[in-house]
Amino acid sequence: MSQRPNAIMWRQLLLRSARENMSLQGQIREMLVSTILDGQLPPGVPIPSSREMADALGVARNTVVLAYQQLADEGFLISRQRSGHFVNAEMIAGRTARHDAQPAAADGAQPDWKRRFRLRITEQRHIVKPADWQRYPYPFLYGQFDAALFPTADWRECCSKTLSVLDIRDWAPDQITRDDASLVEQIRSRVLPRRGVWASADEVVITVGAQHALYMVADLLMHEGTRVGIEEPGYPDARNSFASRTSQLIPLPVDAGGLPLSDALRDCDYVYATPSHQCPTGVTMPLERREALLRMAEQFDFVIIEDDFESENRFDGEPIPALKSLDRSQRVIYIGSLSKTLAPGLRIGYVVGPADLIAELRALRRLMLRHPSAFIQRAFALFLSLGHYDALLRRLAAVQRERCTLVLDALARHAPQCHVVPVTGGGSCWVSLPEGLDVSALAERAARRGVLIEPGDVFFHGAPPARRAFRLGYASIDSKSIDEGIRLLGGLVAQMQCEAAATAR
Repeated sequence: MSQRPNAIMWRQLLLRSARENMSLQGQIREMLVSTILDGQLPPGVPIPSSREMADALGVARNTVVLAYQQLADEGFLISRQRSGHFVNAEMIAGRTARHDAQPAAADGAQPDWKRRFRLRITEQRHIVKPADWQRYPYPFLYGQFDAALFPTADWRECCSKTLSVLDIRDWAPDQITRDDASLVEQIRSRVLPRRGVWASADEVVITVGAQHALYMVADLLMHEGTRVGIEEPGYPDARNSFASRTSQLIPLPVDAGGLPLSDALRDCDYVYATPSHQCPTGVTMPLERREALLRMAEQFDFVIIEDDFESENRFDGEPIPALKSLDRSQRVIYIGSLSKTLAPGLRIGYVVGPADLIAELRALRRLMLRHPSAFIQRAFALFLSLGHYDALLRRLAAVQRERCTLVLDALARHAPQCHVVPVTGGGSCWVSLPEGLDVSALAERAARRGVLIEPGDVFFHGAPPARRAFRLGYASIDSKSIDEGIRLLGGLVAQMQCEAAATAR
C-alpha cells in the first residue's frame, strides 16, 4: 500500500488536478476522489482536517470545507462529529485489488495479431494535423474549430434547456434504433429545404458525423469486386472507407467543373462526389453537369454518393441545388454534416435516402453504437429551432468571405509564383507551387516558422502528378494573422526557388 500523502504530496496531487476551467473547490474534490479510488487513502482512514488541508494547499479553509461537504454528500467521505472526515469503505468495496504487472508471456504464447488483421487501417494514408495545432500562430488548416466564432451563450442555452426534467426523461433512455424526432424534423423542415431536398422522416438517419455516414454506406453496400468511382484528388477518408470493403476503386480526375462525365463512369456501381465544393480543390459542379450525371446514373445503373459539405457557404450568388434535389429515380444517397459548421467535436451528421436503405442503415448503426448521443441530438434540435444555426451560418459566411479575400490578396502579393484555383466559397483554397518544388519540404520548413499547411499528396488515390499542391484553409485562423502567415510562406517559396535554381546550375 502506498504511503499516505503528506503536505508536500497534497500540493503535488492538487497540481495534477489543475484545470483551467475548473474551480479550486472542484480541483480539490477531484484530487481527493483520485487518491481514494487509486488506493492512496485506505478505507476508514481519516483525512486531514479542513484547517490542515487548507494550510498544506495554501487555500482558504472555507474552500476545503465546501469540498469535504460535497464529497460527504456523494458518499466518498463519512463525517463523524468532533472526529473529522473518514474515507468511506463502501465507495471502494468490491474493487479488484491492485497488483504488480505480470511478466510478459513467453515467445510463441501470444497471438500473431498481424496475421489476424483483415486489413491494416493504420497503414492507410490520411490527413494528419498536429494535435497542438492551436499553439501555432498561423494554422492554415481546413475544418478546425475557431473558438472566436463559437456561439457559446446560444449553445449553453440549448444544453441547459435539454437538461430540464421533462427533456431528460425523453432523451435519457436507450433509444435503440430511434433518432430524436425533433432533430429529424428540424433537418427535414429547416436544413434540407435550403438545398432543395425534401424527405420524409423515414428517409433520414442521424450519424456520428459525415465520416460515420460514409463508413456505414460502405459497410452496407460494398464488398470485394464492387466498383466505386472516386474523385481524383478527393477526400482521403471516403477513399479509405471504401477501400476497406473493395479494391476496385476507380480514380476520376477532376477538372474546373469537378467530377467529369467520362466513360469511366459506365463501369461504376457507385460514384462518390462532392459537387458543392469539391474536396480539396473547392470547385463547384455546374448545374448542367449535375443533370447530365444523373442521366448517366440512370443509363448505366450506378448510384451516386453525394457528400454535400460546405454547400451553403458560397461567395458568388445563390448555391446550386444539391444533386439530391434533382434526383427523380432514387439514385442519390445524400450525406450532410451539422457539426462541421458549429464545432467538429460534436459529431452530428445525417444520411438522406430511400426508406428501405435508411432502415438498413439504422439497423447497422444499432450494431455499431446503437445511436448517437440523444442529449446532443436534442440540444442540436433546439439550436436549430431557436434560429441559432441560421444566425451562425450568416456570421460564418461573412467571416470566411473576409478571410478568403485576405488570403487571396496576400498570396497575390507575397507568393505570386503560386497558382490558386478560383474560390467560390467554403473555408479553403487549393494552391500549386512552381515546378520543381516539393510541397512536403515546404510544409516542414513552414511548420518550423509557425505556419501550418496541408500537403496535397494525401488527396490522391495514386501517385500525385506532381508533389506541388497543398490545401490552404482559413476557417480557423484569425484575420489579423493571415497576411503575416502568407508573407512567411511566400518567403520560403522564394527561398526554395533560389535553392533549386542554384542546384540546377
